[in-house]
Amino acid sequence: MRHRYLTFLFILVFIIHGLGQNHYSDSLLTRLKNDKNDTNKVKDLNNLAHSLYSTNPDSTVLLVEQASKLASTLGYANGEAIAYYNAGIGYTVKGDYSKAIENYLKALKISEELGNKQGQASDLSNIGIVYNIQGDYPNAIDYELKGLRMDELLGDKQGQAGDLCNIGDVYENEGDFPKALDYQLKALKMSEELGYKQGQENALGNIGNIYSEEANFDKALDYYIKALKMDEELGDKAGQANDMGNIALIYNNRAEYDTALSYNIRALKLDEEVGDKNGVAHIFGNLGLLYTRTGKFKEAEDYLVKATNLEDSIGDKNTLRQLDEYMSRLYDTTNRSKLALTWYKKAMSLKDTLFNADKNKALTRKEMTYEFEKKEAAEKAEQDKKDALAEADKRKQKIIIWSVIGGFLLVLVFAGFIFRSLQITNRQKLLIERKNKVIEEKNKDILDSITYAKRLQDAILPPLSLIAKYLPESFVLYKPKDIVAGDFYWMERIGDTIFIAAADCTGHGVPGAMVSVVCSNALNRTVKEFKITEPGKILDKVRELVLETFEKSESIVQDGMDISLATLTPSKGVINMQWAGAFNSLWYIQHGEIKELAADKQPIGKTDKPLPFTTHNIELGKGDSLYLFTDGYADQFGGPKGKKFKYKQLQELIMGNSQSTMREQKNTLEQGLDNWKGNLEQVDDILIMGIRV
Repeated sequence: MRHRYLTFLFILVFIIHGLGQNHYSDSLLTRLKNDKNDTNKVKDLNNLAHSLYSTNPDSTVLLVEQASKLASTLGYANGEAIAYYNAGIGYTVKGDYSKAIENYLKALKISEELGNKQGQASDLSNIGIVYNIQGDYPNAIDYELKGLRMDELLGDKQGQAGDLCNIGDVYENEGDFPKALDYQLKALKMSEELGYKQGQENALGNIGNIYSEEANFDKALDYYIKALKMDEELGDKAGQANDMGNIALIYNNRAEYDTALSYNIRALKLDEEVGDKNGVAHIFGNLGLLYTRTGKFKEAEDYLVKATNLEDSIGDKNTLRQLDEYMSRLYDTTNRSKLALTWYKKAMSLKDTLFNADKNKALTRKEMTYEFEKKEAAEKAEQDKKDALAEADKRKQKIIIWSVIGGFLLVLVFAGFIFRSLQITNRQKLLIERKNKVIEEKNKDILDSITYAKRLQDAILPPLSLIAKYLPESFVLYKPKDIVAGDFYWMERIGDTIFIAAADCTGHGVPGAMVSVVCSNALNRTVKEFKITEPGKILDKVRELVLETFEKSESIVQDGMDISLATLTPSKGVINMQWAGAFNSLWYIQHGEIKELAADKQPIGKTDKPLPFTTHNIELGKGDSLYLFTDGYADQFGGPKGKKFKYKQLQELIMGNSQSTMREQKNTLEQGLDNWKGNLEQVDDILIMGIRV
């Protein structure tokens, strides 16, 4: 599958709307013959180079070399920046990514020196695109967010639509499809509102890619066809080739091989016509996969070898990983086991490079940093207000003192000072009113940022639909105290074993949410990267990873989490449950009796005498239930005397409704909490998970 990368364009002088591509290029060539060596010639060279990048990138590179040299000689900095920018586009199309970044960085430096924010936004976004192609996702998201911030400052909606599209593409490559789809749908909506067809075309194709990754081939094909029609309207041959290659893959997956072959041949012809080496490599790979499935193994191997050699020279790690998987599949199909294993190992090595927990953590950290930067601005505005009020008080005191002294000397002087005092007070009042308005706007920004941060935290929680899929008889009662929470639930499935946990991180609100990201990431790494499956040992490793993260700080961080962690594995008509806990216990109901597994009295975090966590083993039969929880429900104040609910009362409530369905149990717990709390404030995050086996 080929990804779609959006190219941002400068607003160049002498762009003639309404002319055909060839007519426009011919017009520029005619003008260049008569141009003197001045700034007009630089502009015409740049415009001609830009008009040819999708059909003849080699010519683009040659033209911008002339433009940059002439612009440097003339001291025409803006023309030189545009030349480097166009060179970056040309080298990107040619697949020479190191030179593309080198030229974009030169363009960015000049744009910064000139104070050209529009140019900076374009340079930043395109640098992010190239890093994305190379599989460097943290750098890609960093540059794309910088580009988005610049476009927001400029009020450039079209640029913002492109940035959203590019950010979505980074998350798609990273494998975070829900977040990728969210960004692409935003980009599509904004592009439709603007009537921006190029933006619509890119978003449509990228949405098709996401549905294809999720094996929703009907939806993917629908979006690819829409993208192809728009590319045909725009006359974008590279885009058409991209769409056709993706459509071919859909038909290949449907085993409609003749149709797939037809689209691949059309795409290959267009890619060769525009000189898109990356596109050619993709189509070679598509053909290799197609011929493998149709039993033409010699042709399959020829195309895959050509594709791999070409991609080795380009450096697109995502595509190389995909081609290595195709090679392994071919050799496995033809019973060449050693070669199949060799290529499979290469694919997995590249996959580990592209998809790892550190990159996930870096992406989350960069996006959350972007969202919370506005909070710092609001705090500064608050301090400015205090300083302004303090300064106003000082001035007012001075005026009053001198007015009193002057009153003893001369009544007229006193009156003059009073009049002046009133004028200054009025000005100060206006200043304070303006400051209050700024603070109100900043407070709104803070609330918007925290609300958006909730979406980021939601991304680390397993979807309720996924929990329902693997644990049909279950419920999750989750009530954050604030917009974001320190409590979180976690689930993973490896083989036949389901891992499920309820965790309570230090604090609530934004600080608790930040700790929850660290702890959730540590759980993921422990079971996926370190392959640990025993609950007690999982908690030992999680504690090690959390401490390792916080030890990087220059200050002492005492934060951590309490947790209840269980694994459920079916075996010969029973469920083998293993469980371990840090301060949070587990209750289970068996043979009509509620029982408790006590947690170790130590947290996941810094502690004076850390001990290994204990793993408990229990056999559960059909109809048995288990409950994982944090302390929020039991610690809620309420009732006639405003006291805590406590664990004993919670246990009685659960036991009294244990014969009801899990959905009914959740409703009972919610109603019981509301009745107990009454008009009192919720004191902590609340999380209870119930599972019937």
